[in-house]
Amino acid sequence: DGRGVLVSEADRTRSAIYEVLLEGTVRRLFAPAAGVFTSVRANQKATHFGVAHETSDQPPEAYVLPRGQQRLVRVSDANGALPKPPLGRTEVVRWKHPDGTEIEGLLTLPPGYQAGMRVPLILNIHGGPASVFNEQFLGRPGIYPLAAFASQGFAILRPNPRGSGGYGHSFRVANLADWGGKDYEDIQAGVDALIAKGIVDPARMAVMGWSYGGYMTSWTVTQTHRFKAAIVGAGVTNLLSFQGTTDIFDFLPDYFGGEFYEIPDKYLDRSPIRHAHKVRTPTLVVHGEADVRVPVTQGYEFYHLVRRRGVPAEMVVYPRMPHGPEEPKFVLDLMRRHLDWVQRWVQ
Repeated sequence: DGRGVLVSEADRTRSAIYEVLLEGTVRRLFAPAAGVFTSVRANQKATHFGVAHETSDQPPEAYVLPRGQQRLVRVSDANGALPKPPLGRTEVVRWKHPDGTEIEGLLTLPPGYQAGMRVPLILNIHGGPASVFNEQFLGRPGIYPLAAFASQGFAILRPNPRGSGGYGHSFRVANLADWGGKDYEDIQAGVDALIAKGIVDPARMAVMGWSYGGYMTSWTVTQTHRFKAAIVGAGVTNLLSFQGTTDIFDFLPDYFGGEFYEIPDKYLDRSPIRHAHKVRTPTLVVHGEADVRVPVTQGYEFYHLVRRRGVPAEMVVYPRMPHGPEEPKFVLDLMRRHLDWVQRWVQ
């Protein structure tokens, strides 16, 4: 009717459909009790929505949602015949940064986990930095074999530190000019909370992430030796050289409030390579050769510095691969390498 727009947007670890009217009113029309939407569509008069909905333990199916109602009607059985091996239970967990900020994330426990068991940990850090971990199906293909990690006895923590989307504007901009600062502390506080609860064995932990998650992984191993293995995926490791080679030339100036030549000390101080001499953690670096978002030179810089310090390190470069893996054989290879690396150094 021309009065506004309908928006599908992240809502913490879930998703929701909103109505945004031209006069400024925002109203949430629907949010699921669990899980997320993808591929949201409306019919011509917006009386019905079609969505693909999934949860941490249920793969995607097609649903119809009559506008004004709060119940999805399933209309497909696309994944009904999939084998259903046991999946670890995934739950939303919350903890606080020392400054009082509440942080949220997803914790996946191994199948058959019993209270009181201490298990090894995979700390998985998202990219963006304004991405967000949500309640997608655990068995989806991707860089990180989450279901396989859980089946091998690992707990998995996927935190949404300050800077993440889905939590409002103030939270999203709370890491401006502070990469590796309070966002890093948010993440480590989550690890500390799981150790304090008796869930995680602090002697068996690994950290990994892609893009900004790769930045944060490389930063983490320069700040602490608590992790026994690290995997840096397409990570930004040198803010100075990244600024001159990435295809998003205004990205860092927007985040840091100035060009690299105006605040070079800030760019250098928050670059993992500046602190690479502190690394003691066995580190695998994985990168796409055709990555123009985070050029492969970022991976080489960190890998060579770590290896020259005598730390166990490997680097795998995937031909033709851009910033995100697309070819199925590369996706599968990345999943296997992540699993092999943590089994080698953590298990």
